[in-house]
Amino acid sequence: MTTTSERVAGSRTRQASHHVSQSVFDGSRLRVVLLVDVHDGAQQEFLEAYEQLCNQVASVPGHVSDQLCQSIENPSQWLITSEWESAPPFLAWVNSEEHVRMVEPLHSCVRDTRSLRFHVVRETGGPAAEAGQEERRLQTAPRIGDGLIRHALTFTVKPGSEEIVAKILADYASPEPQVDDTTRLCRTSLFMHGNRVVRAIEVRGDLLAALRHVARQPEVRAVEEAINPHLEQDRDLNDPESARVFFTRAALPAVHHVTAEGQHPQAERYALYYPARPDLGMQLAELLARQDEAAADDPHSPVLRSTIFQRDDVVVRLIDVRDGIEAADPVRILGLSDSAQVAELTTLLDDAGTPASASGDAGMARLLELARMDLVTDRRSPDA
Repeated sequence: MTTTSERVAGSRTRQASHHVSQSVFDGSRLRVVLLVDVHDGAQQEFLEAYEQLCNQVASVPGHVSDQLCQSIENPSQWLITSEWESAPPFLAWVNSEEHVRMVEPLHSCVRDTRSLRFHVVRETGGPAAEAGQEERRLQTAPRIGDGLIRHALTFTVKPGSEEIVAKILADYASPEPQVDDTTRLCRTSLFMHGNRVVRAIEVRGDLLAALRHVARQPEVRAVEEAINPHLEQDRDLNDPESARVFFTRAALPAVHHVTAEGQHPQAERYALYYPARPDLGMQLAELLARQDEAAADDPHSPVLRSTIFQRDDVVVRLIDVRDGIEAADPVRILGLSDSAQVAELTTLLDDAGTPASASGDAGMARLLELARMDLVTDRRSPDA
């Protein structure tokens, strides 16, 4: 039998930095697990919808295989597992409008779902051990995190309503941070860039439980209802399907998180918005991730923590900066280190996010000004 250690030694891998606690860019294979609770009596309908979806997803780039399993104890419980060459092609598909349309037939027969995503770290036996099989990439080492799960939502509001929306989002009462015995809301940071809103949250425990907890809070519900007339995408929070589609499209997953060695009690939080050219969002996020990882080894870097969120052509970088952003080098704040990286970044940015000239100190300062988001509110829960 091939051992897991032998498999790792023979696989194509990328050495993981101890500064990086989360990343989709290490090239490892991805295993996606979807837990599904089907309405009573809808099992055959669900199976037919899955078979249609399975035929469609087979042609998606990066997809390797999938399995559908039914519980031997409860016929209403199903498990869908899929394997992908790496995380980026899966995320590109699952965050696309094509995916929203593709899974729509499933929702009429499903009571609840829960999606889990894992990099493959070790394996024994299986197809990779067979002669002639392409070597399979494994994550080299487990990532050591800080116990926080980071997630964000983004949406746009109607032009001209930005000030009204900012006031609504800044004035609400904070929800109860303790979700249950194991889950707690730790921090919520809300920013705007033009008419785009980004709400980033940090959770200790179960992210899904925290999101559901927040959605049930009266103060949060009142805020969501108050901004409804100003949203560019219509939604009805009393209609579960309308709410599901809105929040599916609004999800802005964290794709990379890095923490430098040093900490600073007075670090200030900022958000930078990098609008990517069409179909280049993941490439832009990977460029920023590489530079953040390299900068984490620099004791003089002003950026102490960085989280990159990406969906389609929207890339947002949430950073904690030592001594504030005004005193720092714009190049370092932007996540760059030399002129070649500046040039690469500007080729990936949409024209709206790029100054006429991105060369020299003035160009970098202007690029930072264009990227910087306006802080609406940044709240930490007690004992977070």
